[in-house]
Amino acid sequence: MKKIEVNVQSSVRILGNKVIYFDPLEVKKHKHDADFIFITHPHFDHYSLLAILDLKKENTIIVTTKDIVEELLSVGILEEYICIVKPFEHYNFKSLEFDTIPAYNLHKSNHKKDFGWVSYILDFEGVRYYVAGDTDATREAKSVKCDVCFVPVGGTYTMDCIDAANLVNIIEPKVAIPYHYGYVAGSRKDAEVFKKKLNKNIKCELLLEDDKHGNRKDI
Repeated sequence: MKKIEVNVQSSVRILGNKVIYFDPLEVKKHKHDADFIFITHPHFDHYSLLAILDLKKENTIIVTTKDIVEELLSVGILEEYICIVKPFEHYNFKSLEFDTIPAYNLHKSNHKKDFGWVSYILDFEGVRYYVAGDTDATREAKSVKCDVCFVPVGGTYTMDCIDAANLVNIIEPKVAIPYHYGYVAGSRKDAEVFKKKLNKNIKCELLLEDDKHGNRKDI
């Protein structure tokens, strides 16, 4: 499998023959190396225009919900390099295949289903990744099939560590990586509880460290 980094909050970098970011935030280690940047929704801890400008190069593709498109265009990013997504769709854009499902809260108003925000399911070099973004353990999330999943465990604005573990035990990936803690909600303890609650056949990696900046790991 590929080199994976979890940087801050829900900021993920996957390295293969392309460099792919999800919700990049405060990325210090890399500059202008992104082939694709995926944004799940426009909240400040998932969408950072500064991070996008630090990471993009001339032909970087930005995959996003409609909310931030106007701002991207206003800073000179060309429309041909923006892929606007909505839930329940399959995409094959610039030779990268991925699906979207809705990301939303079940009993809170922070992330409503009708906002149209998304989780991504990416097929990349023989591995299927589920990047949940901000969501609860929804019916759609429970139907995901993947090899590697990134799920929020911090609670407050998303599912908590117990709900996240129950979700992952249902979808049964090979590897589970908890994120979305230690920045606006939750702590490493939530990630540790999540890991303990997983079925023994699911490998768990804690890549987001206490200092809010993660370490790269070959998984």
